[in-house]
Amino acid sequence: MDREPLFVPLWPGGPVFAQAEHARLSTDCVLLADFVRLPAAGRGIDLGCASGALTLLLLSRSPRLHMTGLELLPSAAALAERNMAENGLTGRSRIVAGDIRRHRELFRAGSFDFAVANPPYFPLGSGPLSPDRDRAAARGETDCSLEELCAAAAFFCRTGGSFFVVHRPERLAELFCALSAAGLEPKRLRLVCARPAAAPSLVLVEGRRGGKPGLRIEPELLLCRADGSETEEYRRIYHRP
Repeated sequence: MDREPLFVPLWPGGPVFAQAEHARLSTDCVLLADFVRLPAAGRGIDLGCASGALTLLLLSRSPRLHMTGLELLPSAAALAERNMAENGLTGRSRIVAGDIRRHRELFRAGSFDFAVANPPYFPLGSGPLSPDRDRAAARGETDCSLEELCAAAAFFCRTGGSFFVVHRPERLAELFCALSAAGLEPKRLRLVCARPAAAPSLVLVEGRRGGKPGLRIEPELLLCRADGSETEEYRRIYHRP
């Protein structure tokens, strides 16, 4: 018998959330949600939404936002629906079980003001993956390549719409190439570092459909100070006093 999901607050007084076993709520997801520039009102799509963490975080930021979550695994999509329902967000959200690679069959072109993704970081052939299919798909590009992800994001976004994505710094050049090839001009870049003088561990990127050339490199996001204590910005993002 399947266990009943355990819903816990993401922060005191914040939305409640139940995690999928194969895709745990990560720092990557929380930092990306903060990096997204939301329109005053609009429609967004979360590509590979898993159990809906990123969708939920964005909806909690704006009462006039509508989010669609697209997820390949039916079990994860079902849990994402439960997470929306537990927070009274079914009227401002839609969860679709479907394949990103078949995006043209699922939605009309330009249906959204923006797209977001916290994708698997590792290309096929870069190392061993879990024998569990769901865990393997959460870490490696078994079901959707970086190029396919960017192509789908470009299809979903209206002209002038943005795609926000978090990834590994060693794949930044590849990410920029995939964005440009899909017609998404890289416009913002922010490096995430664990502490001062540390090499970046993540990159946050915004690409704009039909955007003009010109990349803004924002100040790095430091998670901890040299003494190991959390920075004020990191605590703000996590709603910590």
